[in-house]
Amino acid sequence: MKARLPKGYGGGSSDMNSMIKQAQKMQETIGKVQAELETREYAVTSGGGMVEVHITGKREIQSLTIKPEAVDPDDIEMLQDLIVAGVNEAIRKVDETTEQEMSKVTGGMNMPGLL
Repeated sequence: MKARLPKGYGGGSSDMNSMIKQAQKMQETIGKVQAELETREYAVTSGGGMVEVHITGKREIQSLTIKPEAVDPDDIEMLQDLIVAGVNEAIRKVDETTEQEMSKVTGGMNMPGLL
């Protein structure tokens, strides 16, 4: 007696070819989305707007603006902390946006090595 599989299950090379084509299409779409994300620019502030960081999707800082009132020669550590906080927030924003956009392409699947 032979077991029969429901339609769409099991065997053929046509199923495998279809899966390969879908994977190739997804990979192409991911490449396009990544390229678009890398061209985006983000602006983030810290310290209530005392420090503003502009960063690209490639995580490259384009500019850093510090308001004069944030510069206190007696408290350089605070200024350093504001800069670090601004840069870290900018990087988080890039990562979060990238994750959201890639999730749209992959349907929420975790695909190590692609992102």
